[in-house]
Amino acid sequence: MFKKILIANRGEIAVRVIKTCRKLGIKTVAIYSEADKDSPHVEQADEAYLVGGPRVNESYINIERVIEIAMKSKVEAIHPGYGLLSENELFARKCQENKIVFIGPTPDIIGEMGSKIRSRILMEKAGVPIIPGTSYPVKNADEAKEAAKLIGYPLMLKASAGGGGIGMELVSTEEQLLEAFEGNKKRAENFFGDGSMFIEKFIDDPRHIEIQILGDKYNNTVYLWDRECSIQRRHQKVLEEAPSNFLDDITREKMGEVAVKAAKAIGYHNAGTVEFIVDKNKKFYFLEMNTRLQVEHPVTEEITGIDLVEQQINIAYGKKLSFKQEDIKLNGHAIEVRIYAEDPNTFYPSPGKINRLSVPQGKGIRNELAVQEGSIVSPFYDPMIAKLIVHSGSRQNTIYKLKEALSKYTVEGIKTNIPLLLEVLNHNEFIDGNTTTKFIEKHLKQVTSK
Repeated sequence: MFKKILIANRGEIAVRVIKTCRKLGIKTVAIYSEADKDSPHVEQADEAYLVGGPRVNESYINIERVIEIAMKSKVEAIHPGYGLLSENELFARKCQENKIVFIGPTPDIIGEMGSKIRSRILMEKAGVPIIPGTSYPVKNADEAKEAAKLIGYPLMLKASAGGGGIGMELVSTEEQLLEAFEGNKKRAENFFGDGSMFIEKFIDDPRHIEIQILGDKYNNTVYLWDRECSIQRRHQKVLEEAPSNFLDDITREKMGEVAVKAAKAIGYHNAGTVEFIVDKNKKFYFLEMNTRLQVEHPVTEEITGIDLVEQQINIAYGKKLSFKQEDIKLNGHAIEVRIYAEDPNTFYPSPGKINRLSVPQGKGIRNELAVQEGSIVSPFYDPMIAKLIVHSGSRQNTIYKLKEALSKYTVEGIKTNIPLLLEVLNHNEFIDGNTTTKFIEKHLKQVTSK
């Protein structure tokens, strides 16, 4: 097994990876920016190195500097976590060039799946159902207009390299499309260095359901059930649960088999997630494939008992999967909420010092923290400060336990989205399982517009 791994990330995911490495007897190297020098991941790692200034381009995504620290600390592998460099093809290649194992898929696969256009083409060839749309870059607004006539309104205008809702817009008329095209193209160029745009048919009031897969280097691939990720605001997830209460066993199995088929078609290995849009009739369409660990991976771990980080490390080292599809049993229900340092009404970040922090404890309660009492929440990074995961035998009991846990969660000194999370959990439509991507927009409009 690897003796030492560098974690090219920060916050709760860096702490999460350290935990598994410690279990496996692997030493860890943390990197930190000037703004993160007192962060928990720095304290918990065996070694820690300053990577640069507070901004991400000065530190966590400075590829040359990260590789330099990896060489200096003599690590054998790098775990990229999620976000930052986790889906950066160039970074994965730099690791290869310096004989450092990148804990993830190959650079070529990262590049192919990182382009929403190229991934659509690959999935279509593999026989995976895709949303009707263009599988080529739309060069200008006039070309988009002609394609839209064939697809039909409403439709989604999307950036090929996009993420987090950037470069994405719902348009219902030709006039809206023409107005939106250049602005979204420019935003995509600024954020991703790639202004390629494509359009897809809009699926009204869908579910966002994803399938976790694991594949080793010997063509063994399995799926680890599903996650419902429909509770979103501004195209970003807020609450995730596993399994989805919407799917029946036949649809669940079919989606899992399609996800495995997609992974095998591209020779995928390591952990990955195949994301689907599911309509009200349970017809599902490929959305994208994330070639990394997901923020919401703990709910899958809770219902399967499988440590996904451990599996990532084993696969990267060259081990075969130690279990088959029939060995993966579904155990109960798990829900994760993302706790953000932000105003629950406006979603504006709320940086500052955490004067007091008290988190719930108990059976079936899992806390993943990026902060501790006295921490300064920086304005330089994503405002997610923690995740709270609750697991029990049923969805109904998990909701009850999660509400109890959130009511005991104390964060003083900054604003958090905990009031919004409780609004979601207490809403009858959520309790009844009517969770589509429009949930917050439709049912909590009065909360989010105060």
